[in-house]
Amino acid sequence: MTVNKIKISNIPAIVWGEKADKVYLFVHGKMSSKESAEVFAEIAEEKGYQTISFDLPGHGERVDENERCDIWNGVRDLAIVRDYVFANWKEISLYACSLGAYFSLNTYNTENIKKCLFQSPILDMEYLIKQMMVWFAVSEERLAQEKEVETPIDVMTWDYYQYVKAHPIQKWNIPTNILFGGKDNLQSLEVVKNFSDKFNCLLTIAENSEHPFMGEGDGQIVDMWLRQNV
Repeated sequence: MTVNKIKISNIPAIVWGEKADKVYLFVHGKMSSKESAEVFAEIAEEKGYQTISFDLPGHGERVDENERCDIWNGVRDLAIVRDYVFANWKEISLYACSLGAYFSLNTYNTENIKKCLFQSPILDMEYLIKQMMVWFAVSEERLAQEKEVETPIDVMTWDYYQYVKAHPIQKWNIPTNILFGGKDNLQSLEVVKNFSDKFNCLLTIAENSEHPFMGEGDGQIVDMWLRQNV
């Protein structure tokens, strides 16, 4: 497969596959990188698409940057990459995983995107932050007072919590297929079903899979889902 490493306004990116008019914009999740798009890009190329992936703030080649991977920096970078993609391809589709899906929901909700695939998406960030409050015994009062609280997963910040409460996802008109693990502990099945019903998404539930889809047999589940839906 052709692999072309580029920079988009200093954001490291990879364009995968032979030149085509159609492209998938690939947005990775937390603890991942642009290189994680390789398997997806191989499947996409078989169906006539190129793929473009890039490193989110603090990920991949950007681990040494002093920027948090938060909603503000994430939306900024997704918008920069969007402008590049729309200037260089005729037909754009979207794949986003986990946190990348949440950033996409906040950035691409008015874009002319043909199709969207979400794997283990964070659809309700307020729900996730409240889960973290329970897991790590952080009260809303404490977060309001301290403004930032370190946890084993990430830094919780009062500003982020206030933002997500004030900006629930209200609009998403892109035809969307979702793959969700029945044992995903970052979003509830109720959250995902409510989103799917509200925005007419096609939901596939892998009953025994967890959020990362890295357990036994998960690779085959993801591969089959992608081949059916890309």
